[in-house]
Amino acid sequence: MIAIIKYNAGNIRSVQNAITRLGYESIITDNHEEILKADKVIFPGVGEASSAMAYLKERELDKLIPSLKQPVLGICLGLQLLCKDSEEGNTKCLGVFNSSTKRFPPEDKVPHMGWNNFSANSDSELFKEIPQENDVYYVHGYYAEISDDTIATSNYITSFSSIMKKDNFYAMQFHPEKSANVGEQLLKNFLEI
Repeated sequence: MIAIIKYNAGNIRSVQNAITRLGYESIITDNHEEILKADKVIFPGVGEASSAMAYLKERELDKLIPSLKQPVLGICLGLQLLCKDSEEGNTKCLGVFNSSTKRFPPEDKVPHMGWNNFSANSDSELFKEIPQENDVYYVHGYYAEISDDTIATSNYITSFSSIMKKDNFYAMQFHPEKSANVGEQLLKNFLEI
């Protein structure tokens, strides 16, 4: 069973639909026992960092999520909240990744919205059958700085972490559930870990 963490953020149903298309069962939950029993955990989201963290703290998910031992996948806001802090609302985050989330400078159109590619710098199991020429779908005004946990980068105004990994934690800044064949393969690879 796949647990999709419910925390008052958008985009959760489209992630669940993508998982169903891949042949997996999932539940949307903020129940600690259900999350702990899950084979995999997905932490997706579209929203604002400080209000999302307030919801997580209210339900003590801020303590649970970093302690999880099964594979965990953060998506979009989920990636940013797995970082140590965010400029969005000057928010202290979960601290799984040793990276800060910064706001894109207003030198170009923000948010970064649309198709862009990423360059992998790792032989992670996530990249199995992923072509060098890849396009994935982004919608974000904040980005995670590049750190030791970065395993793929993209560029929009500046280089940023598009995929991160540390121990059993994985995260993608883009939306794999909206990224056609490449996104579907990335989700499949995560679910097969």
